[in-house]
Amino acid sequence: MFVTMVAFLVPALGLIVGLILLVFSSDTAVEHSVDIASGLGVSPLIIGLVLVSIGTDLPEVFNSIFASQMGYGDINVGDSLGSILAQITLVLGLLPFLVGTFKVKRKEVLVIGACEILSIILVLGIVEKGYITRLNGFFLILSWFLFTFIIMKFVKNRKITKENTKPSSEHRYFYHFRRAALGFAGVAIGAYFVIQSVIALSEIFNISEYIVSFFAVAIGTSLPELFVNVTALRKNEYQLTIGNTLGSCIFDACFSIGIGPLLFPTLVSGNLALLTGTYALFGSIMVILMLAFKEKVDRKTGVFFIVLYFFSYVMLSI
Repeated sequence: MFVTMVAFLVPALGLIVGLILLVFSSDTAVEHSVDIASGLGVSPLIIGLVLVSIGTDLPEVFNSIFASQMGYGDINVGDSLGSILAQITLVLGLLPFLVGTFKVKRKEVLVIGACEILSIILVLGIVEKGYITRLNGFFLILSWFLFTFIIMKFVKNRKITKENTKPSSEHRYFYHFRRAALGFAGVAIGAYFVIQSVIALSEIFNISEYIVSFFAVAIGTSLPELFVNVTALRKNEYQLTIGNTLGSCIFDACFSIGIGPLLFPTLVSGNLALLTGTYALFGSIMVILMLAFKEKVDRKTGVFFIVLYFFSYVMLSI
């Protein structure tokens, strides 16, 4: 009885510590990323799309490498596809309840959303074969650079005007970059604690590997996006939020899934990956169409997104 209690309490404590670290680290990461954007005159959308999305997806990247190296391709693909679904439905749906209604721009949503949909289709065409090669991994990573270039080319973004730009120096840039890097490192470490704790708790209840990765681990690795987006919205950085949300999905589909197999080719459960990936694609299309139509995320929209996420549980139970 005592051993069973300890086996439960240790991962539960790790989960709490990880969540606390995520909250404080995300605030630091966003604050100093925006300072860098302000100093350089770079659009918050691009900062969210590239810098912040990479930082918040470090857990998926490390998970992809470690899982592929150990021969657990299902953990890599399940985590990344599950993160895409969780981020674009559950995370986005929770935001209006945590920080209130916020607006989005139709053109930004459609351009970035189209690239996100194409990235998932690309992944589905690869995982259905049941094996991800080095060439597949390289192609996925190359696709992330291509999608990022397309978005930066076709989306005209608000830049920080000179009168609003904070005077800065090389020393200040280094300071903000260092603090942002420390914030993202804290996010990654906190997410690691959360992931390991969720895995341990799931094993206690004897849940299968792919399902654990697609749901439990994916929620854990999506927590950085949730906390970072909440912090960004409280700072009125709406473009950073939409750039991070959709940008993280593209990064997960291309870079996160691809980096592991690029180093260590791996097998994957093609049928299950195809089923869950197809639903992630469906969820993404519904969310993007809703965002483009309403150009805002309010509580009614949030409820729709959350229902979309939890319907995936029903889908897999049929």
